[in-house]
Amino acid sequence: MRVLQLGPFPPPWGGIQTHIVELRDYLRRHGVPCAVANITGNRKPDADEVYYPKSAGALLELFATLDYDVVHLHVGGNISPRVMALLLACGMWPGKRSVFTLHSGGFPSSPEAQAATPRSPLAFALRRFDAVIGVNAQLVTLFRRLGVREDRAIHLFPHAFGPATTSLAQRGRASLPEPLGSFFAAHDPVLLSVGLLEPEYDLPLQIETLGAVRERMPDAGLIMIGSGSLESDLRARMAAQPWRDHLLLPGDVPREHTLTAIAACGVLLRTTLYDGDAISVREALHLGTPVIASDNGMRPAGVRLIPKENPAALVDAVVRTVAETAGKPREAKADDEKNLEAVLRVYERIA
Repeated sequence: MRVLQLGPFPPPWGGIQTHIVELRDYLRRHGVPCAVANITGNRKPDADEVYYPKSAGALLELFATLDYDVVHLHVGGNISPRVMALLLACGMWPGKRSVFTLHSGGFPSSPEAQAATPRSPLAFALRRFDAVIGVNAQLVTLFRRLGVREDRAIHLFPHAFGPATTSLAQRGRASLPEPLGSFFAAHDPVLLSVGLLEPEYDLPLQIETLGAVRERMPDAGLIMIGSGSLESDLRARMAAQPWRDHLLLPGDVPREHTLTAIAACGVLLRTTLYDGDAISVREALHLGTPVIASDNGMRPAGVRLIPKENPAALVDAVVRTVAETAGKPREAKADDEKNLEAVLRVYERIA
């Protein structure tokens, strides 16, 4: 069996990118050849069976020429006309088995999903796939409402924690490259945000509340790892703050250093306006790092929840969390790759 993954491939390191990389590595370790076709505007030379088609036509050519049995499409956000065309191409390509994962946990509450019926184009496209995976129960309920067969609508979380995850994280903050190393050395606690720099993650809230946090914890600092459309705006906001020297926006950071930063930080922040499950949240909990996140109705156990767009609640949660966890040892949980194993079992069943 050979598998072709379609989706965003890093950089940048968002949640879907992380899942595709981990799934590909897992499949290869278990003897399943796996290629990837990047479907974003990110362009790099093709290498190691990772392809960067420059157009829709080039992507269709890959479909026609690559040797694979299962195509697995990964999508986040809303279903644009371009994504709909890709859904139809993957689900109806002759002679291939197809899997679709929708990573946008908040999609069921969107106007698009609310308006969809079993006779809508979205429902027609979803029913063409041999398996449709949702990262939360709400997505699976939506799939079934749109007519996807019960045995094809599957709930699987996207996160996994293999031996490499824990070993990379446990290298310690001394192994962090600059400017991360110096920032960690100069600040305690370090608040950390990991993800795409996009409007739905309400990142200005974190920047603007650091001043109030520092009034109560004068050595606190904030690092925001990631890249995205708001990078220039966020840098301008940071530069305008009196506490600008205690803010760091390092851009994309290699995954091994990101894991180390998550393990070493005081608190991981996930302040969002619109969000589903988040791999960075799962990674932090796995490594024993406290997490503060906006309440979206689907956070895992162990997260300290705050209302959306509430600066006072964020400041209070940070101060309380740091006080409660200061000096306490952290212990990573056992390695767990059962979610990746479950995807492999889906491939085996349909192929």
